[in-house]
Amino acid sequence: MAAEHSTEKPTTLIAHSWWDVLRRTGKEFLDDELPDRAAALTYYGVLSLFPALLLLVSTLGVIGQSATDAILKNLQQITPGAARDIVSEAVRQLRDGPGTGSVLAVLGLLGALWSASGYIAAFIRTANAVYDLPEGRPAWKTLPLRLGVTVLLMVLLAASAVIVVFTGTLARQAGRGLGIGDTGLAVWSVAKWPVLVLLVVLMITILYRATPNVRSPGLRWLTPGSFLAVVLWLAASAGFALYVANFGSYNKTYGTLAGVIVFLVWLWLSNLAVLLGLEFDAELARQRAIAEGHPGEEPYVEPRDTRTWPSRLRRRRERREPATDR
Repeated sequence: MAAEHSTEKPTTLIAHSWWDVLRRTGKEFLDDELPDRAAALTYYGVLSLFPALLLLVSTLGVIGQSATDAILKNLQQITPGAARDIVSEAVRQLRDGPGTGSVLAVLGLLGALWSASGYIAAFIRTANAVYDLPEGRPAWKTLPLRLGVTVLLMVLLAASAVIVVFTGTLARQAGRGLGIGDTGLAVWSVAKWPVLVLLVVLMITILYRATPNVRSPGLRWLTPGSFLAVVLWLAASAGFALYVANFGSYNKTYGTLAGVIVFLVWLWLSNLAVLLGLEFDAELARQRAIAEGHPGEEPYVEPRDTRTWPSRLRRRRERREPATDR
């Protein structure tokens, strides 16, 4: 029973185990070449960003132009330096583009969905590398997975955008319609930010739990790594914005490309934060497995599927032998 308890509650790890988790997180972060993988995710993120914005703006267009304007205002507040110009201009162009009612527009949205899922496909490969497990799921499983995760994340992004939209005049109008007084609106203006943070944590957790070929124990979805990733992302974004505003010389070095460079560096830092949180969760899983008696060098998580593994790997897994040449 103690072993089962330790697998469900990471807080039950003793002090030196937590130190081992932190130490190995830093070591494996470099051994797994996650800075390079974060750069690859940044590339796929750029390819996926504008299709994702197209889907988001098209969805929020149902509410009206004021919704997109509110999103623009908030994007300008959270993106660092010249990067805000890149994202803001993309949203404006999508907002002012043709409608989405035609067949071609619908096909365009479907194509945008497929393009946006490219980031998820890259994240699946990275997550498997972090857990030291090869992909064992066939394509008929992974393709619906990447599309499903993309759609789910887009829904949560749209929900986040709606939360951002309902502020100021729009919030007061909605409050009058729902019979909510000024006190309720004041509470909402404060409470919406923790709600947004929780939504971001949930989106990161979905990436952590749904993408790797790892069987997740229990129904616990919010993970320590997802909270760590959000804290690191907020700190990195704030620190980078401060650096760009006060110490950076991107305009002198890159000229008109400064905005693009700042945007790419910010995306890279964001992916670094997400991957560091993923590595932290993986090391927590390893430490819990060791606490249950598993040798540290053996595969420490159960795969969801092994159908596409070579037969020798499946035999090794069945015999509980270390798979050293994956």
